Amino acid sequence: APTLRNAIKEAYDAKPARVVVDLSGVAYMATPGLATLVEALQMSKRSQVVLVLCGLTDRVRAVFEIARLHTVFRIVPDAATALTA
Repeated sequence: APTLRNAIKEAYDAKPARVVVDLSGVAYMATPGLATLVEALQMSKRSQVVLVLCGLTDRVRAVFEIARLHTVFRIVPDAATALTA
């Protein structure tokens, strides 16, 4: 989570129009990872930067659904879609 937090902060510091987090290489998401992504969503809203998550495996998607976070995040299937979502 700390590495992800730093990478997300650096991305927002660059003042982009959109931040895409590709989770295709993540096999499991625990609470610290979820908390970091919620922080990213808060940064997104404050800075009016679109945050898009993509590439969620079935296991990671299930964690988002259990926590009902799939209703607050913009989630798309892949990175190509994330660039236009």
